[in-house]
Amino acid sequence: MKIHEYQAKKILKEFNVPIQDGYLIENTLKAMETVKKVQIDFDSEAVVVKAQIHAGGRGKAGGVKFCTSADKAEQEIKQMMGKKLVTHQTGPDGKEVKKILITEALDIKSEFYVAITLDRAKEMNVIMASPEGGIDIEEVAEKTPEKIHKIWVEPNYGLRSFQIKKLIKGLGLSDNHVKNAITLFKNLYKCYEQTDCSLLEINPLVITKNDKIIALDAKFNFDGNALYRHSDILNMRDIDEEDATEVEASKYNLNYIKLDGNVGCMVNGAGLAMATMDIIKLSGGDPANFLDVGGAANIDTIKNGFKIILSDKNVKAILINIFGGIVRCDRVANGVVQAVQEMDLDFPIVVRLEGTNADAAKKILDESDVSVTSAHSMKDAASKVVELALRR
Repeated sequence: MKIHEYQAKKILKEFNVPIQDGYLIENTLKAMETVKKVQIDFDSEAVVVKAQIHAGGRGKAGGVKFCTSADKAEQEIKQMMGKKLVTHQTGPDGKEVKKILITEALDIKSEFYVAITLDRAKEMNVIMASPEGGIDIEEVAEKTPEKIHKIWVEPNYGLRSFQIKKLIKGLGLSDNHVKNAITLFKNLYKCYEQTDCSLLEINPLVITKNDKIIALDAKFNFDGNALYRHSDILNMRDIDEEDATEVEASKYNLNYIKLDGNVGCMVNGAGLAMATMDIIKLSGGDPANFLDVGGAANIDTIKNGFKIILSDKNVKAILINIFGGIVRCDRVANGVVQAVQEMDLDFPIVVRLEGTNADAAKKILDESDVSVTSAHSMKDAASKVVELALRR
């Protein structure tokens, strides 16, 4: 789960990480009032107007504006609210600005990049830091990866002082910043661990003209499987920023991710779902989604899966690929037949069932009066569904 910048800063503040503070507005009615409040509270004529969307690259897209006066800020707010920002992370459709954060303006001397995430290959958390912070960190990673310094944290020992000092050296911080930087890294790592983050990113982390270290921006991604432990964070979820189909799928406990292809996939198990998408691609097709219906596929999950997949107008055919371990294949086959009948579907559907009672399942499908194509292997299923999709 992702959250907005203003929410991320609220969490950082709770862990004593210095932030660029401000106030949120969700309409333009109190724009001038809020701007003046920022000016008074932070003793600054200039303010920064920042669009709140779940995407990076806001600055280049016109979503971050430095304003030298209250009138200029009000003007920018009115132009920004309701506007669609298109960045490298939003796709061509962009995201509509429904919330704006008005913050204090800071005199910046240096910008840095800091992030914490899980390195799955090494099975350890990794902290990354670079003296090249700012809007083009992706370009830095691609063209000059040596400028991104990394340290891996052993889970049995946690973040050690000598590791923090290596990061500080990599950033090139002067002696008068070391003490504050040590505290900052300790608090950031504590925040990352205690909130069950999958990503904590600050870009940029800045040093101001009066030598304060401050998080100018912040991004959090959270492990959705751990959110039951963090009701306060779960309450920060903004459904307007999420794909509507994915939100609908979550209501039925279906793990769905929309893709750009034309072959709908309904599979039980994440590993099998990944393999199914791969073999569709190898067979000349393009998967339209990742959909894991879980271990107990039944008529309800199949019907809901159909509804979710068919809401995507790009889908031309559907592949159901189920391994009957927890659930028997004949029960799945009966569920498919019943779901197709009840929904009165006239749509190309290929079904491959393997595992317990697979032969009985194939017989059920072949002898049913619904238009469903059965397949005997993953390769066979992928070839058939791609062919059907190309015909439409």
